[in-house]
Amino acid sequence: MSTENTRTETLKRELGIFGAMMMGLGSIVGTGVFVSIGIAAGIAGPAVILAIGLAAFVAMCNAFSSAQLAASHPVSGGTYEYGYEFLHPIMGFTAGWMFLCAKSASAATAALGFAGYFLHTFGLKESLLAPLAAGITVVLTLAVVSGIRRSNVANTVIVSVTLVALSVFVFAGAETIGKAGTSHLSPFFVQSEGMSQLRSLLYATAMMFVAYTGYGRIATLGEEVREPRRTIPRAIVLTLVISAVLYLAVGAVAIGVVGSKALAEATQSKAATLEVVAKQFARPGVRWIVAVGGMTAMLGVLLNLILGLSRVLLAMGRRRDMPGLVARLNKMQTTPTNAVLCVGCIITGLACIGSVQTTWSFSAFTVLVYYAITNLCALRQPREELIFPRFFAWCGLAACLFLAFWVDWWIWLAGLGLIAAGLAWHLAAQSLRNPDS
Repeated sequence: MSTENTRTETLKRELGIFGAMMMGLGSIVGTGVFVSIGIAAGIAGPAVILAIGLAAFVAMCNAFSSAQLAASHPVSGGTYEYGYEFLHPIMGFTAGWMFLCAKSASAATAALGFAGYFLHTFGLKESLLAPLAAGITVVLTLAVVSGIRRSNVANTVIVSVTLVALSVFVFAGAETIGKAGTSHLSPFFVQSEGMSQLRSLLYATAMMFVAYTGYGRIATLGEEVREPRRTIPRAIVLTLVISAVLYLAVGAVAIGVVGSKALAEATQSKAATLEVVAKQFARPGVRWIVAVGGMTAMLGVLLNLILGLSRVLLAMGRRRDMPGLVARLNKMQTTPTNAVLCVGCIITGLACIGSVQTTWSFSAFTVLVYYAITNLCALRQPREELIFPRFFAWCGLAACLFLAFWVDWWIWLAGLGLIAAGLAWHLAAQSLRNPDS
């Protein structure tokens, strides 16, 4: 198939505001709330509550840029396409490459998270962790191959169960704190071992920012959204507001009941973190509801990451930054089947070797680079395309560049190395396509 023919194949627009918002929530309310709060609590202690709030502000600035770009340029690929349009092919490729690297690792973490909750709930052997994670990835990959409409229905069911479970967790936890009359939320700031209070807070903020970035899934699915200029900004803002409120409530309850140290230890031991908290509640049955919610949350994240990753891979295939085979659509033009299957294989492989804290830290750096490019694109948009003031893009850009280097030095060094490797591939592929240039 020629490049020209590949690029003219477009996906059908089948998502409205509710469907797009549920896709965003499915991407956010999962690994972030069930895993990253525990990781960030180990870094910043009770100050993780402040980190959640700061991360929400940074995410909102970035969300305005993403919404504005996606509303005016509703194509699959998100910032990968915007980078090509407003900056330079190298910036566009870097954005797409960072997204693929970061979110593949996040998807593997979600698969392992589901397996961990499942095995812990039913008392099964930990040796089944990798096989179960790989198996559920295969199942959801096949679900995404069936098309966006069926994927949307499955996602809506998954997200609904998760939201109910987290609501029960918050109310039951608040009741437990009220009856006990004590809370582990004070003192608000603690000295992390070997790390200053400010550095621990900023590191935790960078980690929590990753938890919010699922709203970008709405942008990467822009080609499949109806009335994009109206639908995308509303869906992104609603998704982020709901997520921020939920994260703050869950974080306050979890730390208030067991304390930040116990929460971090549960995450490091690969236990079902919020289920460990729920065991301390006055109502013992809540832990089973939370366990089910944890499993559905991980499923929602994994489903949405397969969707988002496949759409970015589709866009990169259209421009021949990846093999053109991944740009082909099915006969009904509802799914880039080859891209979905390719993404499913990558995630399945990573799920067998993933480490939760390492993959999450790596995601933090690479995602911050991705959104720095997003904000640069938003700053280059013509005035007639603006929906929000440029102030938010400037804030988002500054925050992303600032926070990116508060993760461990070896994480950002590895990230920079990966960018260099990706650019080497990009330049080599260009030379092969244009031998006379």
